Amino acid sequence: MKRITVLLAALFALCSCEKYLEVKLYDQATLDGVFSKSETTLRYLRHLYSFIPEDESIDNREGWVVSRSDEAQNSAMQFVDYLRFRSGNYSSATTTTQSGFLTWSKFYQGINQCSIFLDKVDLDKEDSPERVTYMKAQARFLRAYFYYCLLRQYGPVFIWMDADGNPVQPDEGIIAETIDRHTFDQNVDFILRELDAAAEDLPVTIKNSNLVDSEITWQGTVTKGAALAIKSRVTLMAASPLYNGCNLYKGKMQNIRGEYLFPQTPDPSKWDDAADAAYEVIMLAEQGFYSLVKNQEYPKNSTFADTPMQHGAYDYEQIFHTKWNEEIIWGWWKRESREYSYLWGAGQILALTLPPARSLHWHGFAHISPSLKLVDAFPMWETGRYPVLGYEKDAEGRLDYSKPIIDPASGYKEDGWVDNYSVPVNAPWAAPFKAHASTTGRDPRYYACFVPNGFPWPNENKKAMFTCYNNASCTSPWGADSDHNRVGIVWRKWYETNQNLDENDNYHIREVYPSIRLAEIYLNYAEALNEKTARDGATACDYIDLVRGRVGLKPIRESYPGIDSDKELLRWVIRMERMCELNGEAVRHYDAVRWMIATEEYTTRNWTLKMSATDYESSWERVSDDFVGEDPTFTDRDYLFPIYSGHLAEMTNLTQNYGF
Repeated sequence: MKRITVLLAALFALCSCEKYLEVKLYDQATLDGVFSKSETTLRYLRHLYSFIPEDESIDNREGWVVSRSDEAQNSAMQFVDYLRFRSGNYSSATTTTQSGFLTWSKFYQGINQCSIFLDKVDLDKEDSPERVTYMKAQARFLRAYFYYCLLRQYGPVFIWMDADGNPVQPDEGIIAETIDRHTFDQNVDFILRELDAAAEDLPVTIKNSNLVDSEITWQGTVTKGAALAIKSRVTLMAASPLYNGCNLYKGKMQNIRGEYLFPQTPDPSKWDDAADAAYEVIMLAEQGFYSLVKNQEYPKNSTFADTPMQHGAYDYEQIFHTKWNEEIIWGWWKRESREYSYLWGAGQILALTLPPARSLHWHGFAHISPSLKLVDAFPMWETGRYPVLGYEKDAEGRLDYSKPIIDPASGYKEDGWVDNYSVPVNAPWAAPFKAHASTTGRDPRYYACFVPNGFPWPNENKKAMFTCYNNASCTSPWGADSDHNRVGIVWRKWYETNQNLDENDNYHIREVYPSIRLAEIYLNYAEALNEKTARDGATACDYIDLVRGRVGLKPIRESYPGIDSDKELLRWVIRMERMCELNGEAVRHYDAVRWMIATEEYTTRNWTLKMSATDYESSWERVSDDFVGEDPTFTDRDYLFPIYSGHLAEMTNLTQNYGF
């Protein structure tokens, strides 16, 4: 039998995460020795977690799914791999593994390592049978999760399973020419079965559990809720337009068995499955295991104003700054041996979003900023309505962010000024200032996520304004290189109000990255209820209200009378709410893909505020020629990544994705 040298053989070697094991795994005797000891078995299990994509690393996650999407702008033109995604300048011959382009091999390595663990872990007699069962369930979950990571990036893939769909050990002697991809439905069915099986043996919580020796060392490991939450994501994905009988893939991509990789006709009942899966997680919340972060107490000696807007902004902020809070269904920290400093991981989020302003903090690159579209998306406080309905198009058919289509009932003003404006949250110490009208009267989350040009920096110790145009008097003056804020608004979602960042150590992680949280599940449920065969718009509105109500927004049916009976309007509201609530959390891109809206929504120019202006008022003009870099491009082929031509040279019958 011919060995597959490019991919499948590589699955049996360790990747760069080998340091997690601290042993060499070259032969059977070594493997048996590893799994005969509790300590090395646990190291192997931790090694499995190292294959999880770095969703907390906003500048280097698989596919650059934040800065590639329409919710962000990345000014770091030296990031060549990012530009490949942004401009569509890649093909099946692109060889880079940098920045998550070629992750096919990585996830298969993780799958293989999980299979080895499941095959060998019963040799561990130093741990109780109950703890071994718990560790098995984690490995089973992670294997299914890595298949899901492949599915969302490449579409359906080859799965090691028997004729009945049960998992089998990877076969080192498999013949390359016999490999081809299983269908999308086969992928989904396999992943869901494995998640269900894992959920059966996973605890709902590790608190006060005899399964672990220390809650601290086991924090971030998966639980029943995590398995069911990923099941919610998978079923929602399977029900969505791209994956559920879309015209784009009709009559295309057949495997060597003559099966079409994607469903050829829509199946509306998949929305029923998505609703059921989300509700499984909601039932855990109803039992008290999860809840939205809400009604948090202010820190002692706080000068925060006691207003509904301030309460809403503070509660939203604490989702990301209270360790292992009750909203996190699955989170993680320190998955790698290196510290989360300002150069890596969660610390990197701060360094790469904050401006290079020494008067405000020690260090910042300002590479990544919110897009004007994201800033426009947030609803108005008084009406609860989303102010921008869309954008006019330019002569080339691209969305023109300087020409928003305004909802007149929202109360939003796209132009003009408000003199003597007092920011409603996070800076009660600040004197009134001149604010652009578009920044006033917004959802509390707006102020928890952004600092617009001209606003006070949310740090009472600094008592400084954030100004960023082409004037030496600015705290963050415009500059021609990429290490300056090039949009005019700072994405400060990961910066906690009053957090001091005066030295490198301040950037080390203090929080937990919420990989998936309860608010997302509520919105998953609302979306599925609106689309399912027996539509339930009223209940969908109830769950939207749970999310919006956290920050004090009025009920959605007051903002939009009759919305519960208007499927199209409710669909639009759900999409807007997901964009606002989950901004920057590696969700928007996958939403835009599964909804098949990226070809229109991503294709625009690099719209920003006019940072090259020399005065404050002029800097609020919207322009598309002030930002250095190629305009974003997204075509039908970009919904899925290409399979690397090197893999295809070995697995000669492997079906390539559409457009490559």
